[in-house]
Amino acid sequence: MKHLETERRNLKTMKLDSMEIADILKVMNEEDALIPLAIRDSLSEIEEVIKNCVESIKKGGRVVYAGAGTSGRMAVVDAVETIPTFNAPKGLFTFIMAGGNDAIYKAIEAVEDSDSQGELSLENISITSNDILIGIAASGRTPFVRGALRKAREIGCKTVLISNVSEPELSPDADYVIKAVTGPEVITGSTRLKAGSAQKMILNMISSITMIKLGKVYSNLMVDVLTMNEKLKIRAISIVCDATGSDENTARLALEKCEWHAKNAIIQILLSVSAEDATVLLNKNDGYIRRAVLKDD
Repeated sequence: MKHLETERRNLKTMKLDSMEIADILKVMNEEDALIPLAIRDSLSEIEEVIKNCVESIKKGGRVVYAGAGTSGRMAVVDAVETIPTFNAPKGLFTFIMAGGNDAIYKAIEAVEDSDSQGELSLENISITSNDILIGIAASGRTPFVRGALRKAREIGCKTVLISNVSEPELSPDADYVIKAVTGPEVITGSTRLKAGSAQKMILNMISSITMIKLGKVYSNLMVDVLTMNEKLKIRAISIVCDATGSDENTARLALEKCEWHAKNAIIQILLSVSAEDATVLLNKNDGYIRRAVLKDD
């Protein structure tokens, strides 16, 4: 593994253990600043992946992440957060992780060495050809991810690899390869640092833009936000006010009429219709506010 960029020693931190805290912070900050530049080189590949994610979901499929260790945990965080942020159905963005759910909370690193576990994990979630599989492996060679990619291809899924090295061993097993080459870590081999941060940024792009293109965002507002508590209800009121130019009282009244669904409230106010008619308009336009407003005009 010594030839992998993620495993090389960082010449800036050879005396890390004897450096002052301020100096360690400075070098970590400098190294972290390289992450967006590494991602920028793969924007065209990320774009194609997002298009395929949108297509899969429109066909009734899911976006399935596969990873081990830090890579798997990055996938878990991204998949779970699509539910409160975008009101995405549970399981629309889902994941398989080497070691199962126990590995989320504690390191079970040896389990990543099994191709068959990757295959079995996909079978356990009943993967179909409508799904898209995104494998995440900092080293580009994780056997668990390889097994998942190969199984997905066998079934007919589109496959993606996100890696942090320039020549990922698993490239032949993926239709799309995203390479964010973040270089040697501040602590040699600790890919929870730059590599993990890059993975999280890429997954943010994939899930967020997919949701935008599926009508979960109007302007730059998360209009499908779940209102599970008082803080989120206040946020929903703010979103409706920003989208319509209305005052808080008007926004709250509209939200109360539709069980706090911001999209519905926005349509009510913009088109001066009832909550019931707003629901009909949204359904006719697949949940896209802008389409509903423009068609009404």
